[in-house]
Amino acid sequence: MSGLINYVSCGVLWLGLLVKAPDLLRHRHDPYLRALCAVLGLAGLCFFLGAPPTVGAVNRIGGVPNLAAPVTYVAITGYCAASQVLVVHWRGGPRVRRTVRRWLLAYAAVVCGIAVAFTLGEAPVERRTDLDTYYATTPFIAQMIVLYLVAHLTAATVTTVSSLRWARRVRGGLRAGLTLLGTGSLCGAGYSVAKLVAVGARWSGRDWSQLGTAVSPTAAGLGALLTVVGVLVPLAAPRITEERRARRTYARLEPLERVLDDLLTRRTLRLPRPRLARPTTRLVWRQTSVHNALSHLDAYFDPELYHRTRAGVRAATGDTGRAEAAAWAAVITAAVRDEADPGRPAPPRAGRFPDRVPDPAVLARIADALAGAAPGPATAAVPSGTTTAGTP
Repeated sequence: MSGLINYVSCGVLWLGLLVKAPDLLRHRHDPYLRALCAVLGLAGLCFFLGAPPTVGAVNRIGGVPNLAAPVTYVAITGYCAASQVLVVHWRGGPRVRRTVRRWLLAYAAVVCGIAVAFTLGEAPVERRTDLDTYYATTPFIAQMIVLYLVAHLTAATVTTVSSLRWARRVRGGLRAGLTLLGTGSLCGAGYSVAKLVAVGARWSGRDWSQLGTAVSPTAAGLGALLTVVGVLVPLAAPRITEERRARRTYARLEPLERVLDDLLTRRTLRLPRPRLARPTTRLVWRQTSVHNALSHLDAYFDPELYHRTRAGVRAATGDTGRAEAAAWAAVITAAVRDEADPGRPAPPRAGRFPDRVPDPAVLARIADALAGAAPGPATAAVPSGTTTAGTP
């Protein structure tokens, strides 16, 4: 009777709504986003209203036994309508507005049917957890119960089929999210099926109320969890991928920063290291340090060494990217040594070095070359003899 499953499920759903709220505020006219937030909000409301303590409070405040039942059923119907609208916007097409209008009218009729049936029926004994089976044979109340369960089962089935069908046509985080959402909707369908079976058993004189009081809430709670995760996965997947890529690139740049470390320290070119920062922030810090050092070494870059090394590696491997990385590794190593020699002034250059600062995309390959990484499409070890001074 504590309603723990209901309140936890409600909290999970409203947490998902809280995550999506900023997007809704920025794009309040986006019908898909509004439908998605309505699904999360109304689903959480259904769990909240269905909790036994909330049921007792609604009945007490309203002064009508079992008033919480139609209130909860109306919330469930609203959730069903929002689910169908969401599916329609997913599918898209030229008749989205017309189809949305038809679904809304259909579920508005269900809401009216619930209200009328409860008004005409009699349910004097308060039932907080097993009203569906207790009043399964009561005129009008039984019709109200079946009406909301069929409406919920229809919405859950359509959402399940649409999500899983769409998941087969996409990849990555969106596919995982749709699969989870479809599975969550399938669990939601289990809620309706379990209650309908319990009601049918009551019609035949059997008491299977445990299906409605134990199995249904469990299926609904699991469905809520999967639904929220399914909504959040497509949002989190790109960020997780970006941070994983940033962490990997940050680690790859370490050999290049290590070669430049003495210069960065002597010339105070390194920015303060960020503490407890995200991988993307730490990557920007390392890239900035490297660029500061390379800009300082500009006058020491030897174009002849660069072109000679690049031509030699390209002739040997046929890989332009590998040749460019190896040439830059040779030039940077020689420039660091020349700059550190107090007796050797910066050599005059006849003209600006055409490729004096490597492209950011090349930095990781240069670091691989400096580290002597295994040859590959984007890595190359610096050939022996090219890391000496910038003379033949």
